[in-house]
Amino acid sequence: MAALAKTRGNASGDGLAPDTGKPGFAVYLHWPFCAAKCPYCDFNSHVRHARIDQQAYVSAFRREIEAMRALSGPQVVTSIFFGGGTPSLMEPGTVAAILDAVREAWVAPDGIEITLEANPSSVEAERFRGYREAGVNRVSMGVQALNDADLKRLGRLHDRAEALKAIGLARDIFPRMSFDLIYARPEQTPQAWATELAEAISLAADHLSLYQLTIEEGTPFYGLHKAGKLIVPDGELSAELYELTQKVCEDHGLPAYEVSNHARPGAESRHNLTYWRYGDYAGIGPGAHGRLTTSGGKIATATEKMPETWLADVSSHGHGMTESEVLDTAEQADELLLMGLRLREGVDLARWRNLSGRGLDPERIDFLVSHGMIEKMSGERIRCTPQGMLVLDAVVADLAT
Repeated sequence: MAALAKTRGNASGDGLAPDTGKPGFAVYLHWPFCAAKCPYCDFNSHVRHARIDQQAYVSAFRREIEAMRALSGPQVVTSIFFGGGTPSLMEPGTVAAILDAVREAWVAPDGIEITLEANPSSVEAERFRGYREAGVNRVSMGVQALNDADLKRLGRLHDRAEALKAIGLARDIFPRMSFDLIYARPEQTPQAWATELAEAISLAADHLSLYQLTIEEGTPFYGLHKAGKLIVPDGELSAELYELTQKVCEDHGLPAYEVSNHARPGAESRHNLTYWRYGDYAGIGPGAHGRLTTSGGKIATATEKMPETWLADVSSHGHGMTESEVLDTAEQADELLLMGLRLREGVDLARWRNLSGRGLDPERIDFLVSHGMIEKMSGERIRCTPQGMLVLDAVVADLAT
Protein backbone atom coordinates (compact mmCIF):
# COMPACT_ATOMS: atom_id res chain seq x y z
CA MET A 1 0.00 0.00 0.00
CA ALA A 2 1.31 3.46 -0.85
CA ALA A 3 2.27 5.62 2.12
CA LEU A 4 -0.58 7.76 3.44
CA ALA A 5 0.03 11.37 4.36
CA LYS A 6 0.64 11.99 8.03
CA THR A 7 -1.98 14.18 9.55
CA ARG A 8 -1.66 16.50 12.46
CA GLY A 9 -4.48 19.24 11.94
CA ASN A 10 -13.03 24.73 11.07
CA ALA A 11 -13.45 28.05 10.48
CA SER A 12 -17.21 28.24 10.32
CA GLY A 13 -18.23 26.46 13.54
CA ASP A 14 -21.47 25.38 11.88
CA GLY A 15 -21.49 21.80 13.07
CA LEU A 16 -19.95 18.64 11.66
CA ALA A 17 -21.61 17.71 8.40
CA PRO A 18 -22.43 14.01 8.08
CA ASP A 19 -20.24 11.78 5.95
CA THR A 20 -21.90 11.73 2.53
CA GLY A 21 -19.12 9.90 0.72
CA LYS A 22 -18.00 13.21 -0.81
CA PRO A 23 -15.29 14.45 1.58
CA GLY A 24 -14.20 17.43 -0.51
CA PHE A 25 -10.91 18.50 -2.08
CA ALA A 26 -8.12 19.67 0.21
CA VAL A 27 -4.76 21.32 -0.47
CA TYR A 28 -1.79 20.50 1.74
CA LEU A 29 1.31 22.74 1.58
CA HIS A 30 4.48 21.51 3.29
CA TRP A 31 7.02 24.02 4.61
CA PRO A 32 9.97 21.79 5.54
CA PHE A 33 12.13 24.09 7.67
CA CYS A 34 12.46 24.11 11.46
CA ALA A 35 14.60 26.11 13.88
CA ALA A 36 15.59 22.79 15.52
CA LYS A 37 14.81 19.10 15.03
CA CYS A 38 12.85 17.59 17.92
CA PRO A 39 14.27 14.24 19.10
CA TYR A 40 10.95 12.40 18.71
CA CYS A 41 10.04 13.78 15.27
CA ASP A 42 10.15 11.72 12.08
CA PHE A 43 8.32 14.24 9.89
CA ASN A 44 10.10 15.71 6.91
CA SER A 45 11.72 18.70 8.60
CA HIS A 46 15.14 20.27 8.10
CA VAL A 47 17.26 22.81 9.97
CA ARG A 48 19.05 25.41 7.88
CA HIS A 49 21.25 28.02 9.52
CA ALA A 50 21.59 30.10 6.36
CA ARG A 51 18.79 32.43 5.34
CA ILE A 52 16.02 30.71 3.34
CA ASP A 53 15.24 32.35 0.00
CA GLN A 54 11.49 32.39 0.54
CA GLN A 55 10.80 34.03 -2.81
CA ALA A 56 12.48 31.12 -4.59
CA TYR A 57 10.24 28.72 -2.70
CA VAL A 58 7.16 30.78 -3.52
CA SER A 59 8.00 30.44 -7.21
CA ALA A 60 8.50 26.69 -6.81
CA PHE A 61 5.26 26.25 -4.89
CA ARG A 62 3.48 28.14 -7.64
CA ARG A 63 4.86 25.81 -10.32
CA GLU A 64 4.07 22.64 -8.39
CA ILE A 65 0.54 23.90 -7.71
CA GLU A 66 0.13 24.30 -11.47
CA ALA A 67 1.37 20.72 -11.99
CA MET A 68 -1.12 19.37 -9.44
CA ARG A 69 -3.89 21.37 -11.07
CA ALA A 70 -3.06 19.69 -14.39
CA LEU A 71 -3.50 16.30 -12.70
CA SER A 72 -6.63 17.07 -10.66
CA GLY A 73 -8.53 19.17 -13.18
CA PRO A 74 -10.88 21.88 -11.97
CA GLN A 75 -11.84 21.51 -8.32
CA VAL A 76 -13.57 23.46 -5.57
CA VAL A 77 -11.19 23.59 -2.61
CA THR A 78 -12.78 22.83 0.75
CA SER A 79 -9.72 23.38 2.99
CA ILE A 80 -6.08 24.46 2.89
CA PHE A 81 -3.41 23.43 5.38
CA PHE A 82 0.15 24.72 5.83
CA GLY A 83 2.09 21.96 7.63
CA GLY A 84 5.71 21.23 8.32
CA GLY A 85 8.29 21.71 9.50
CA THR A 86 7.40 25.04 11.03
CA PRO A 87 5.18 27.14 8.75
CA SER A 88 5.23 29.96 11.31
CA LEU A 89 8.82 30.59 10.17
CA MET A 90 7.35 31.81 6.87
CA GLU A 91 6.89 35.49 6.25
CA PRO A 92 3.22 36.47 6.05
CA GLY A 93 3.87 37.65 2.49
CA THR A 94 5.03 34.14 1.59
CA VAL A 95 1.81 32.65 2.95
CA ALA A 96 -0.26 35.23 1.07
CA ALA A 97 1.54 34.56 -2.21
CA ILE A 98 1.08 30.79 -1.94
CA LEU A 99 -2.61 31.21 -1.12
CA ASP A 100 -2.96 33.43 -4.18
CA ALA A 101 -1.45 30.65 -6.29
CA VAL A 102 -3.94 28.12 -4.87
CA ARG A 103 -6.82 30.46 -5.70
CA GLU A 104 -5.52 30.92 -9.24
CA ALA A 105 -5.34 27.15 -9.79
CA TRP A 106 -8.63 26.07 -8.25
CA VAL A 107 -11.82 27.66 -6.95
CA ALA A 108 -11.30 28.48 -3.26
CA PRO A 109 -14.50 30.01 -1.85
CA ASP A 110 -14.38 32.65 0.86
CA GLY A 111 -14.63 31.28 4.38
CA ILE A 112 -13.13 27.85 3.81
CA GLU A 113 -10.89 26.54 6.57
CA ILE A 114 -7.27 27.68 6.11
CA THR A 115 -4.95 26.32 8.80
CA LEU A 116 -1.32 27.12 9.56
CA GLU A 117 0.84 25.15 12.00
CA ALA A 118 2.85 27.26 14.42
CA ASN A 119 5.44 26.73 17.13
CA PRO A 120 5.27 29.00 20.20
CA SER A 121 8.96 29.89 19.89
CA SER A 122 8.41 31.45 16.45
CA VAL A 123 5.25 33.37 17.35
CA GLU A 124 4.84 37.10 17.53
CA ALA A 125 1.70 39.20 17.36
CA GLU A 126 2.69 41.10 14.22
CA ARG A 127 3.41 37.89 12.31
CA PHE A 128 0.14 36.31 13.48
CA ARG A 129 -1.80 39.37 12.33
CA GLY A 130 -0.02 39.13 8.99
CA TYR A 131 -1.15 35.51 8.59
CA ARG A 132 -4.69 36.52 9.46
CA GLU A 133 -4.62 39.28 6.85
CA ALA A 134 -3.33 36.76 4.30
CA GLY A 135 -6.44 34.63 4.86
CA VAL A 136 -5.44 32.11 7.56
CA ASN A 137 -8.42 31.56 9.85
CA ARG A 138 -7.19 28.66 11.98
CA VAL A 139 -3.85 27.91 13.67
CA SER A 140 -2.60 24.64 15.07
CA MET A 141 0.01 25.18 17.78
CA GLY A 142 2.75 22.67 18.58
CA VAL A 143 2.75 23.17 22.36
CA GLN A 144 3.43 19.48 23.32
CA ALA A 145 3.67 20.03 27.10
CA LEU A 146 2.69 22.61 29.72
CA ASN A 147 5.68 22.27 32.03
CA ASP A 148 9.26 23.35 31.46
CA ALA A 149 10.90 20.05 32.44
CA ASP A 150 9.04 18.04 29.82
CA LEU A 151 9.39 20.76 27.19
CA LYS A 152 13.15 20.58 27.66
CA ARG A 153 13.11 16.78 27.55
CA LEU A 154 11.12 16.89 24.30
CA GLY A 155 13.67 19.22 22.75
CA ARG A 156 11.26 22.13 22.38
CA LEU A 157 12.65 25.64 21.99
CA HIS A 158 9.85 27.34 23.93
CA ASP A 159 9.04 27.30 27.63
CA ARG A 160 5.69 27.27 29.42
CA ALA A 161 5.44 31.07 29.52
CA GLU A 162 5.98 31.32 25.75
CA ALA A 163 3.39 28.60 25.17
CA LEU A 164 0.77 30.41 27.23
CA LYS A 165 1.53 33.69 25.46
CA ALA A 166 1.23 32.06 22.03
CA ILE A 167 -2.06 30.40 22.93
CA GLY A 168 -3.42 33.75 24.12
CA LEU A 169 -2.34 35.51 20.92
CA ALA A 170 -3.86 32.79 18.77
CA ARG A 171 -7.18 33.00 20.60
CA ASP A 172 -7.25 36.78 20.20
CA ILE A 173 -6.33 36.90 16.50
CA PHE A 174 -7.82 33.82 14.82
CA PRO A 175 -11.42 32.58 14.68
CA ARG A 176 -10.21 29.03 15.29
CA MET A 177 -7.28 27.67 17.26
CA SER A 178 -6.04 24.22 18.23
CA PHE A 179 -2.92 23.02 19.96
CA ASP A 180 -1.10 19.71 20.33
CA LEU A 181 0.07 17.92 23.44
CA ILE A 182 2.10 14.74 23.72
CA TYR A 183 1.37 12.32 26.56
CA ALA A 184 2.72 8.96 27.73
CA ARG A 185 5.95 10.82 28.30
CA PRO A 186 8.81 9.39 30.38
CA GLU A 187 7.90 9.25 34.08
CA GLN A 188 4.43 10.69 33.45
CA THR A 189 1.75 9.50 35.87
CA PRO A 190 -2.02 9.45 35.27
CA GLN A 191 -2.49 12.01 38.04
CA ALA A 192 0.00 14.44 36.49
CA TRP A 193 -1.51 14.00 33.02
CA ALA A 194 -5.06 14.54 34.30
CA THR A 195 -3.99 17.83 35.90
CA GLU A 196 -2.14 18.98 32.79
CA LEU A 197 -4.99 17.95 30.50
CA ALA A 198 -7.54 19.84 32.58
CA GLU A 199 -5.41 22.97 32.25
CA ALA A 200 -5.10 22.43 28.51
CA ILE A 201 -8.86 22.18 28.15
CA SER A 202 -9.26 25.43 30.07
CA LEU A 203 -6.88 27.10 27.60
CA ALA A 204 -8.26 25.52 24.43
CA ALA A 205 -10.76 27.37 22.29
CA ASP A 206 -12.55 24.35 20.87
CA HIS A 207 -10.05 21.76 19.63
CA LEU A 208 -7.12 19.72 21.01
CA SER A 209 -4.84 17.17 19.35
CA LEU A 210 -3.50 14.73 21.95
CA TYR A 211 -0.89 12.25 20.76
CA GLN A 212 0.72 9.37 22.61
CA LEU A 213 4.50 9.56 22.40
CA THR A 214 5.70 6.98 19.91
CA ILE A 215 9.31 5.98 19.45
CA GLU A 216 9.99 6.26 15.71
CA GLU A 217 12.93 4.54 14.08
CA GLY A 218 15.59 6.96 12.88
CA THR A 219 14.95 9.55 15.58
CA PRO A 220 17.30 10.35 18.50
CA PHE A 221 14.63 9.03 20.89
CA TYR A 222 14.78 5.67 19.10
CA GLY A 223 18.49 5.30 19.82
CA LEU A 224 18.06 6.34 23.44
CA HIS A 225 15.13 3.99 23.93
CA LYS A 226 16.98 1.07 22.35
CA ALA A 227 19.96 1.73 24.65
CA GLY A 228 17.68 1.74 27.72
CA LYS A 229 18.29 5.44 28.39
CA LEU A 230 14.73 6.54 27.64
CA ILE A 231 11.95 4.70 29.45
CA VAL A 232 8.38 5.31 28.30
CA PRO A 233 5.16 3.96 29.83
CA ASP A 234 4.49 0.29 29.14
CA GLY A 235 1.44 -0.96 27.28
CA GLU A 236 -0.81 -1.17 30.34
CA LEU A 237 0.02 2.35 31.53
CA SER A 238 -0.25 3.73 27.99
CA ALA A 239 -3.73 2.24 27.71
CA GLU A 240 -4.68 3.77 31.06
CA LEU A 241 -3.43 7.18 29.90
CA TYR A 242 -5.37 6.86 26.64
CA GLU A 243 -8.59 5.93 28.44
CA LEU A 244 -8.07 8.78 30.90
CA THR A 245 -7.63 11.20 27.99
CA GLN A 246 -10.92 10.10 26.44
CA LYS A 247 -12.85 10.42 29.70
CA VAL A 248 -11.48 13.81 30.76
CA CYS A 249 -12.08 15.34 27.34
CA GLU A 250 -15.55 13.82 27.05
CA ASP A 251 -16.48 15.12 30.50
CA HIS A 252 -15.35 18.62 29.51
CA GLY A 253 -17.25 18.76 26.22
CA LEU A 254 -14.38 17.93 23.85
CA PRO A 255 -15.14 14.35 22.81
CA ALA A 256 -12.80 12.46 20.52
CA TYR A 257 -13.97 12.53 16.92
CA GLU A 258 -10.78 10.72 15.82
CA VAL A 259 -8.22 8.62 17.70
CA SER A 260 -6.11 11.62 18.76
CA ASN A 261 -8.34 14.61 18.04
CA HIS A 262 -10.93 16.19 20.30
CA ALA A 263 -13.34 19.02 19.58
CA ARG A 264 -16.47 20.75 20.65
CA PRO A 265 -19.28 19.88 18.21
CA GLY A 266 -18.76 21.93 15.06
CA ALA A 267 -15.07 22.61 15.63
CA GLU A 268 -13.64 19.47 14.05
CA SER A 269 -10.78 19.98 11.59
CA ARG A 270 -12.40 20.07 8.16
CA HIS A 271 -9.04 19.47 6.51
CA ASN A 272 -8.12 16.35 8.42
CA LEU A 273 -11.63 14.98 7.99
CA THR A 274 -10.95 15.00 4.26
CA TYR A 275 -8.05 12.59 4.89
CA TRP A 276 -9.96 10.34 7.26
CA ARG A 277 -13.05 10.24 5.04
CA TYR A 278 -10.72 9.32 2.20
CA GLY A 279 -11.17 12.37 0.03
CA ASP A 280 -8.78 13.85 -2.52
CA TYR A 281 -5.98 16.19 -1.54
CA ALA A 282 -3.13 17.80 -3.41
CA GLY A 283 0.18 17.45 -1.56
CA ILE A 284 2.56 20.27 -2.48
CA GLY A 285 6.06 21.07 -1.23
CA PRO A 286 9.07 18.98 -0.16
CA GLY A 287 8.01 15.59 1.18
CA ALA A 288 4.27 16.11 0.71
CA HIS A 289 1.93 13.21 -0.05
CA GLY A 290 -1.34 13.42 -1.97
CA ARG A 291 -4.31 11.49 -3.30
CA LEU A 292 -5.81 12.72 -6.56
CA THR A 293 -8.53 11.35 -8.79
CA THR A 294 -7.34 11.73 -12.37
CA SER A 295 -8.47 10.58 -15.80
CA GLY A 296 -6.27 7.52 -15.28
CA GLY A 297 -7.69 6.64 -11.85
CA LYS A 298 -6.89 7.57 -8.27
CA ILE A 299 -3.19 8.18 -7.78
CA ALA A 300 -0.90 8.42 -4.77
CA THR A 301 1.65 11.20 -5.12
CA ALA A 302 4.79 11.96 -3.16
CA THR A 303 7.44 14.63 -3.65
CA GLU A 304 11.19 14.82 -3.09
CA LYS A 305 11.94 15.21 0.63
CA MET A 306 15.18 17.21 0.51
CA PRO A 307 14.19 20.88 0.11
CA GLU A 308 17.08 21.94 -2.11
CA THR A 309 16.66 18.91 -4.38
CA TRP A 310 12.92 19.53 -4.57
CA LEU A 311 13.61 23.14 -5.52
CA ALA A 312 15.96 22.05 -8.31
CA ASP A 313 13.50 19.40 -9.54
CA VAL A 314 10.68 21.92 -9.74
CA SER A 315 12.95 24.30 -11.63
CA SER A 316 13.86 21.55 -14.11
CA HIS A 317 10.58 19.65 -14.44
CA GLY A 318 7.84 21.92 -13.12
CA HIS A 319 7.25 19.67 -10.10
CA GLY A 320 9.12 17.70 -7.46
CA MET A 321 7.11 14.49 -7.64
CA THR A 322 9.01 11.28 -7.08
CA GLU A 323 5.92 9.06 -6.99
CA SER A 324 2.71 8.96 -9.01
CA GLU A 325 1.23 5.52 -8.44
CA VAL A 326 -2.18 4.44 -9.66
CA LEU A 327 -4.03 2.73 -6.81
CA ASP A 328 -6.11 -0.30 -7.68
CA THR A 329 -9.56 -0.70 -6.16
CA ALA A 330 -8.34 -3.09 -3.45
CA GLU A 331 -5.70 -0.58 -2.31
CA GLN A 332 -8.27 2.21 -2.26
CA ALA A 333 -10.70 0.11 -0.25
CA ASP A 334 -8.01 -0.79 2.29
CA GLU A 335 -7.02 2.85 2.67
CA LEU A 336 -10.67 3.83 3.13
CA LEU A 337 -10.98 1.26 5.92
CA LEU A 338 -7.69 2.24 7.55
CA MET A 339 -8.60 5.92 7.63
CA GLY A 340 -12.32 5.65 8.31
CA LEU A 341 -12.01 3.43 11.36
CA ARG A 342 -9.95 6.15 13.03
CA LEU A 343 -13.16 8.19 13.23
CA ARG A 344 -15.87 8.05 15.85
CA GLU A 345 -18.42 8.20 13.03
CA GLY A 346 -16.92 5.01 11.59
CA VAL A 347 -16.88 3.90 7.98
CA ASP A 348 -19.57 3.21 5.40
CA LEU A 349 -19.38 -0.43 4.29
CA ALA A 350 -21.41 0.31 1.15
CA ARG A 351 -18.69 2.69 0.00
CA TRP A 352 -16.05 0.07 0.83
CA ARG A 353 -17.98 -2.52 -1.17
CA ASN A 354 -18.34 -0.20 -4.15
CA LEU A 355 -14.59 0.39 -4.17
CA SER A 356 -13.45 -3.18 -3.59
CA GLY A 357 -16.11 -5.02 -5.54
CA ARG A 358 -16.77 -7.33 -2.61
CA GLY A 359 -18.20 -7.19 0.88
CA LEU A 360 -16.39 -7.61 4.16
CA ASP A 361 -16.72 -11.07 5.64
CA PRO A 362 -19.89 -10.96 7.83
CA GLU A 363 -18.51 -13.71 10.08
CA ARG A 364 -15.37 -11.65 10.65
CA ILE A 365 -17.50 -8.60 11.50
CA ASP A 366 -19.62 -10.64 13.91
CA PHE A 367 -16.47 -12.07 15.51
CA LEU A 368 -15.05 -8.60 16.16
CA VAL A 369 -18.43 -7.36 17.41
CA SER A 370 -18.70 -10.29 19.83
CA HIS A 371 -15.23 -9.50 21.19
CA GLY A 372 -16.09 -5.83 21.71
CA MET A 373 -13.69 -4.51 19.07
CA ILE A 374 -16.21 -2.95 16.67
CA GLU A 375 -19.88 -2.08 16.72
CA LYS A 376 -22.55 -1.82 14.06
CA MET A 377 -24.21 1.54 13.52
CA SER A 378 -27.26 2.67 11.58
CA GLY A 379 -27.30 1.84 7.91
CA GLU A 380 -24.20 -0.04 6.87
CA ARG A 381 -21.70 1.76 9.07
CA ILE A 382 -19.32 0.17 11.55
CA ARG A 383 -16.89 1.77 13.96
CA CYS A 384 -14.27 0.75 16.48
CA THR A 385 -15.28 0.60 20.12
CA PRO A 386 -13.06 2.35 22.68
CA GLN A 387 -11.47 -1.05 23.32
CA GLY A 388 -10.93 -1.56 19.59
CA MET A 389 -9.28 1.83 19.24
CA LEU A 390 -6.50 0.60 21.53
CA VAL A 391 -5.61 -2.05 18.92
CA LEU A 392 -6.79 -0.23 15.81
CA ASP A 393 -4.14 -1.58 13.46
CA ALA A 394 -4.96 -5.16 14.42
CA VAL A 395 -8.70 -4.55 13.90
CA VAL A 396 -8.10 -3.10 10.44
CA ALA A 397 -5.80 -5.98 9.48
CA ASP A 398 -8.38 -8.49 10.70
CA LEU A 399 -11.21 -6.90 8.74
CA ALA A 400 -9.23 -6.46 5.52
CA THR A 401 -8.02 -10.06 5.43
